[in-house]
Amino acid sequence: MIDSPRRHRDAALAIIGAFLVAAALVLIWLARVQVPRELYVSELGALGEPTAEQFRAALLLLVAGGLFVAWSMRDLRSRPWVLRRGTPALTLAFACSAFFVASQVPCTPSCPLPLGDTFTVQDLVHTLAAIAAFAAACWAMLQVAFAPGHRALSGITLLMALAVGVVAATGGLLSLARWNAVFGSRLELVATTIGIAWLVVFGIVRAARLVTRPALTTAATPDSA
Repeated sequence: MIDSPRRHRDAALAIIGAFLVAAALVLIWLARVQVPRELYVSELGALGEPTAEQFRAALLLLVAGGLFVAWSMRDLRSRPWVLRRGTPALTLAFACSAFFVASQVPCTPSCPLPLGDTFTVQDLVHTLAAIAAFAAACWAMLQVAFAPGHRALSGITLLMALAVGVVAATGGLLSLARWNAVFGSRLELVATTIGIAWLVVFGIVRAARLVTRPALTTAATPDSA
């Protein structure tokens, strides 16, 4: 059982995390509207871009906020055995660490695919970090969707997790195919927005849950969710 002071501390961390993540989303969109051409989200932080430092700051805010939210849900466990391999908190923390790597290793100008003549180690590291971050974030959302304690949010979380996965994967495939980059870049922005917005909402809901429920246990039953 979680004692009251600890619950209130965790609730405060969840709220702080939600606000940091919201600030990250605002910075990303402010950076995006500054650029008149179509581009993938990662290109906002590419070397030489005027929005590079702003995008890097947004990623760092996302990392910090995500870690706060992850800590606040460290007692959460998913029901299905497949999703119980790791907690949502650990998965989200991994996603944050991958985003941190992406923030520190930006792609080169125009963010070329690390293939063939355009291959660079820097672009390879950035691309792998971004893919790992998106994949882990989707997995964390799925784990939360099937965890007890947040029934009201489970359905929307599942839909948003699937949306992020499908939209991001489609955008990535278009990028790999070097076809319709405009549509692919918009899909990536949509996936990014959905994922970050979900984390904001979940942080707020998690905080409310911690404050309003007198007791939370790691062995919560489905009926108590």
